[in-house]
This record gives sequence, structure tokens and C-alpha cells, in this order.
Amino acid sequence: MPRPRKREKRENRGTVKLAGAVMLLAVICVLFCVSGAFASPEVVYKGPKPKKDLSAKHTALGIRPAGTYTYDRRGKTDPFKSFIAEQEETTKKDRRKPRTYLETLDLSQLDLIAIVVGPKGNFAMVRDAKGLGYVIKKGTPIGIHGGVVRQVTEKEVVIREGSKDIFKKLYALP
Repeated sequence: MPRPRKREKRENRGTVKLAGAVMLLAVICVLFCVSGAFASPEVVYKGPKPKKDLSAKHTALGIRPAGTYTYDRRGKTDPFKSFIAEQEETTKKDRRKPRTYLETLDLSQLDLIAIVVGPKGNFAMVRDAKGLGYVIKKGTPIGIHGGVVRQVTEKEVVIREGSKDIFKKLYALP
């Protein structure tokens, strides 16, 4: 008898694997069906359990019966109210609408380009991230935190911004 070729061996392996998978599936189906045959078809309703009388036990432990304590929330914070949401609400209400483009930018987004000192006053030029330049002088509102240019000198520009603490108290930074 001649030897089987490699191709025939490969085909035989595929049919053996398929036959094994079919057998495994058949065994699982039989076990599933048999386990369902032993299940009880009848449903038994037992009803609710009777309530226990705990009054004697509670008095022995010193526990007061329900209804004798009332909660007074005056002077207490609501434990279920978010502190973060309250803080965000107040910051949204307190902010005014920006009047200029410079009031919509954070100070970290601006670069100081030049300072001009002259007899008519001191001026400075700042550049935003887009590369556009803006001239500022003393009293110019700038920044998203309500900053105002306080002083322009030969070497620096002083901007004062306000900030609020957690108690909503406004502090002006030096």
C-alpha cells in the first residue's frame, strides 16, 4: 500500500479536529439537558418572615426608640452639597464680561516685547501666542483674573490681580 501524501495528512488532521469539536459540543448539550431534568418544576412560596420585637434588647443597650430625635440643621453645612460646585458657581457669577481681548488671555500667554519710557508716559508692548502685539500702559485691564497694569518702569511692568480664598474673601496680591 502506498504512503499517504502530505496534503492528505493535513486534510485528515482538519477532519479529526472538526470531529472532536462536534463531540465536545454534543457532550455539553447532553449534560445541559440532563441537568434541567432534575430541576424542581414547583415553586414554593414561604412568605415574609415575622418581625422581631427588639424593644427589650434596645432598652438594655440604651438605644432610644425611633422618632425621639430631630435633626436641627441651623448652623451646620449640608453634608451632601458639593463644595466644588458651589465654588464654580460663585466664580462664574463674580466674573464680569471681558471688554478687551487682553482680558480674555492669561498672563502666562503673553510675552513682554518692549518698554518705552518717555515724557508723555511709559508704555509697554506685549505679544500673544498668535504673534499679535498690544500696547499697554498704567491702568490697562489685562488677564483673566481681573488684573490691572499698576506701573510701567524701565525694567519691569507691574500687574496686580485679585484672588479669592475658599471663604470667598477677595485678596489683592501685592
